[in-house]
Order: sequence, then C-alpha cells, then structure tokens
Amino acid sequence: MADTSLNLPPTTPAHRGLWRSLIRRPLMWIATSVLAVLLLFALFPAFFAGLFGNGDPRACDLAHSAEGPAPGHPFGYDLQGCDIWANSVYGAQSSITVGFLATAIALGIALTLGTLSGLGGRVVDWIVQRVTEVFLGFPFLLAAIVVLNTLGARNVWTVSLVLGVFGWPTMARLMRASVRSVRHSEYVLAARTMGLRLPRIIKRYVLPNAIQPVFVLATISIGMVIVAESTLTYLGIGLSSPAISWGLQIAAGSRIFQTAPHVLVLPSVMLALTVLSVVAIGEELRSAFDPRERR
Repeated sequence: MADTSLNLPPTTPAHRGLWRSLIRRPLMWIATSVLAVLLLFALFPAFFAGLFGNGDPRACDLAHSAEGPAPGHPFGYDLQGCDIWANSVYGAQSSITVGFLATAIALGIALTLGTLSGLGGRVVDWIVQRVTEVFLGFPFLLAAIVVLNTLGARNVWTVSLVLGVFGWPTMARLMRASVRSVRHSEYVLAARTMGLRLPRIIKRYVLPNAIQPVFVLATISIGMVIVAESTLTYLGIGLSSPAISWGLQIAAGSRIFQTAPHVLVLPSVMLALTVLSVVAIGEELRSAFDPRERR
C-alpha cells in the first residue's frame, strides 16, 4: 500500500531553527574549520607535505638526526633524520582514517543491534542486552590490547576493526533507548496501521527520528578513538612500521624529548587539535539538539 499520505512528524521547521542556531555558534565554526584543514591533510598529504621541501616522509638522512629547523624543513628532523612536517601531514591520514573508520564500524553495529533490541520482542531484547553487557564488561583499551597482540599485521584496517568491534556497546544502548521512545509514536503506529512492512517503517520513520542522539555520541567518539589509536601505538601495540601515524611519531620522539623536544611538538599539536575539534563539534551538536541547553 502506498504511503504517500503519511509524512514524518512536523519537526522540519524546528530542525531548521536548530541548524540556524548551530551555525551561529563561533566554536562550531572554529572547530569545523580546524578539522576541515586536517581532513585536507589526510586526503591530499602529498600536496601539503610538499609545501616545504620535497614532501617525502621516507626521505631520511641519519646525518640530520634530531636536528632543529632548517631551510625546507621548518619543524626540523626526527630521530631517523626524516622531515617532521612531512611525517606529521602523512600521519594525519592514518590517525584520522582509524578514527572515522572505527567509529563507522561501531556505529553500524550499534544501529543494527540497538534497533533490533528496541523493536524486537522480549527474547530478542534480552539476547542483545546480554551480548552488550558482555562487551561492556571488557575494558575498552585492555580488550583492544589483548586482541591486537594476537594479530600478525597491525595496520589501519585491523586496528580500526578491533577498535570498532569493542566501541559499539554504549551507542547500542543509546540507540535502543531512542528507538523505544519513538516506536509508539503516532506516525509509527499510523504506518503499521496502513500495513507498511517493518523494514520500510524502520528506514523511513524510526531511524530518522531515533538516530540523532547516537549520531552526536558517534561524533564525540571519533576523537576518543583517535586518542585510543595513538595510545595503543605509543605502547607498541597499535600501528606499526611502515605505517606513519602521530602515535608512532610521539613514541619515537619521547625517547629523545630531553635533548630534542621539537620532535614531539608538531605531531602532538596536530593530535590535540584533531581531538579537540571533533569533541567540540560533538558537544556543540549535543547542546544544539538538547532543549535544556539551547542558547
């Protein structure tokens, strides 16, 4: 049966007002601008790395090990004599990719299980909640350390998969609560009365109205995942050579920090700016959509 007479709840004007309020927030603009620049680094590393010198992160010369800034190398050299600027720009690609990919994996799992739990019967809900509790019982970083230690290759894909698999429980619980709050709404009941199939109801009426808080949490989680990846890499459990990431740079630079502190400055600043920008965007989204905190 056609559902042309059934529309989503009349929230479009309110949503437009929320977005207009959001774009007026200075912090949102600042965070978005900073993140956009870092995303451009990740998408076009060869171009930005080439702005100073030859831009090759693997063109290293031990004769320049840990030397300070020089012409064509404004941030100096690392322990291996590699250009710090080129390595930091290329490191953005790995670190940001892990953050977004792992969060996308976790979000996909959370949306699927959260929707099943929220719309399924008692048996389905009970099973999903017990599985969620099992994953919540494992400390996030500890579980990632155990699994990554058993893997032979630790690259962007394997690290993202592991972090994504252990990063979904909180989002799944939030999705379940959000779905349960809209499943008895008038527009959902009307869709069922009209005989629409459940997959169509979920796609058109449940998900668009239940995903908002989960999306906000996922945005904040990107920053948390980037920090987790850098932490694991620093401990020697995350990304490994020949990968290039901020975590690897920080781990290598920490060994010579007392004699060459400049080695740590750029990758640490880029990591901090990325995390702070993503978290700020997520907090601004949460604040904009929370009626108790609207400004």
